Amino acid sequence: MSKGTETRNRIIAKSAPLFNRQGFDGCSIQEIVSVAGLEKGSLYGHFPNKEALAVAAFEYAWRQTCASRTAGMNDVTSSIEKLKLHVHNAVARPAFPGGCPLMNTVIDSDDGNAVLKKEAQKALKGWREFLEEIVRQGQERSEIRSEVQAADVVSVTIALLEGAMVLDRFDKKAGFLVKAEQHVNAYFDSLAQQ
Repeated sequence: MSKGTETRNRIIAKSAPLFNRQGFDGCSIQEIVSVAGLEKGSLYGHFPNKEALAVAAFEYAWRQTCASRTAGMNDVTSSIEKLKLHVHNAVARPAFPGGCPLMNTVIDSDDGNAVLKKEAQKALKGWREFLEEIVRQGQERSEIRSEVQAADVVSVTIALLEGAMVLDRFDKKAGFLVKAEQHVNAYFDSLAQQ
């Protein structure tokens, strides 16, 4: 790996938590160069503008989040157990610094940055498709009832997780994520082929 690539990757890794915590507008170029240990001019040697860096930082944060949420899923054969493990990972594993990058970027870009909003939409679509495929595979293997709509399962799962994450961040002692995991696991069990 070239020195330029290493520097670029370091900038992304160091700035991703800043963008995730503070949002695009709340994160200054001065803070970014300070945390990355660079001069302002060298930052622009790797990224044409702040927006390009923010996109790279979001992609990095989302990859880290997805890796955490999918850990161990290849070792599980049952589709329902895969779904449960995915939810458990989201609940029990440490979140990316500042919380879920998808949730933060959706909120930050809702009425703001169109480029970041598009990246968040792409990430959400990928997450949905990943979970829908697990449901479809479960149906093909007769683990999940054929009449179950994969898109519905995924909508409920993502909405419960992301909503519980917001509420847990707001009320640190409430345990919304733990309760969401219990309820979504019971829901997954109800999908099983009898």
